[in-house]
This record gives sequence, structure tokens and C-alpha cells, in this order.
Amino acid sequence: MLQVRPGLYLGGAAAVAEPGLLRRAGVTAVLTVDSEEPDFQVDGLQRLFVPALDKPETDLLSHLDRCVDFVGRARAEGRAVLVHWMNEGFEWQLKLYQVMGCEVDTSSAIYKQYRLQKVTEKYPELQNLPQEFFATDPTTISEGLKDEVLYKCRKCRRSLFRSSSILGHNEGSGPIAFVHKRKTAPITPVTGSQAQCTSYFVEPVRWMEPALLGVMDGQLLCPKCSAKLGSFNWYGEQCSCGRWITPAFQIHKNRVDEMKMLPALGSQTRKLGMCDT
Repeated sequence: MLQVRPGLYLGGAAAVAEPGLLRRAGVTAVLTVDSEEPDFQVDGLQRLFVPALDKPETDLLSHLDRCVDFVGRARAEGRAVLVHWMNEGFEWQLKLYQVMGCEVDTSSAIYKQYRLQKVTEKYPELQNLPQEFFATDPTTISEGLKDEVLYKCRKCRRSLFRSSSILGHNEGSGPIAFVHKRKTAPITPVTGSQAQCTSYFVEPVRWMEPALLGVMDGQLLCPKCSAKLGSFNWYGEQCSCGRWITPAFQIHKNRVDEMKMLPALGSQTRKLGMCDT
């Protein structure tokens, strides 16, 4: 059992198997993340059990708000807390949680990308994906959020996705990131500013569903005019900036137009021009 800060301990199965060890450390609250709830024989012990397999791919992030609340309340009451889980995958999810400001923000690009990765692990055959996996088709709702941008097919003007569906990423190192795909390396390395992304990487939108199910990769076509918009690959694709995105659903910027939603008239839009930049 490792004390990471006063009143807070980390430990594995051995720690919870020895009630005497808990008593000597003054532990009176235990958070357990495991496939089976341990049988404690300690009076006055507060417990929270989160059923989860002890595997790196297990989704813990979705439970972290509840876990943090339990630990916070116990510490506020003056209790020493043992957190019972040890897993590298969990540590990675904790880092994501920290980046989100120690709160599960389901609207953030970080969480949406994480959720996409978990879906591919849970549904390896890519069939019967839950409907909540897909973003709402913008043609089915009339109002958007303030300052939100709507993206339409450049050919037929069909609404495709909203700015809230774009999954931003840190720019990669530009053309030098593609050296492994070349027969010969470039003569001089790229210097200065990084390459500009030529595609939007988005969360899957409901109109994409027929194309995505049961296949690993393919084209994304406009559901109205069948114009080619981009591509998808569940294993991931490399952005023009060099950053690898997994899984990837990319729409080429030159195939869509940005339309700014008018705050007072939710269903009306206007095309963005030079004066809007």
C-alpha cells in the first residue's frame, strides 16, 4: 500500500486482503475498481465499488466523476482513503481526466475521440453500434448553439455536420512526418510553420451510418448528391499536418462550405466571408 499524499493511499489486492493493514494506516474509506467486490471485514468502513475488468482497455473514464466525488467527500470528513486499482490503462485515462479539468466533459473533443476508440474495442465487427455513438444529423434539428458553424456540401448545399462535431488535434510535424511513406527522404527538412490541415476530422454523424457498419475503411459520400466528401478508417488516417488520428472520419475542407448560424434565427444561415475572419 503506497501513500501518495497524506490521507490517500494506492494499493492492490494485498492491501484490501489485510484488514489490520488498513486499521494501522487509519483507512476508513475504500474505493475499489475491480471485476469482483472484495469481502471486507472492517467495521465502519465506507466503500464504493466500481465493477470493471482489470484491463488497460476498460472504460474507467466514464466513472471518474463518481469516484472523485467519493474520495473528496471522504477526505472532507477527515477519513483516510485507499484507492484499490493498479492498471496502466487507468493511469492514461486519469491523465485525460486531468486535461479535461478533472471533470468528464462529454462535449469535449478529447472525450469524443476517447469514446470512439472504446467503441471500436467493444464492437470489433462494427455492427449494431449504439445510436448515441452518432452525432445528430443537422437536417433533423432547426436550431444551433450560439456562434456555431454549420458545414454544407459545396455541390448540393445539404447540411452535413456542425462545428461541435469537429475533433480538433495538435498539428503534426508537417511533410517530414510522411518520410516513412516516401522511397527517398527529402533533401532538406521542413522548417518554419507547420503544414495546414486540409481536412476536418469529425465524430460520426448519423447520415454516415450505412457506410460505416461492417467495414474498416471507405469513402464518405454526400447523402443527397453522392459527391465525394472524404474518407474513413477505423484503424486511423494521417492528417495532412502529419498527425495520426484513430479512428478517422475526415471531410476535405474543399468539399464543404462554412455557414454561420444566426443567433436570433436558428434555422437561418449565412456563408462566411472575408469580413468574418
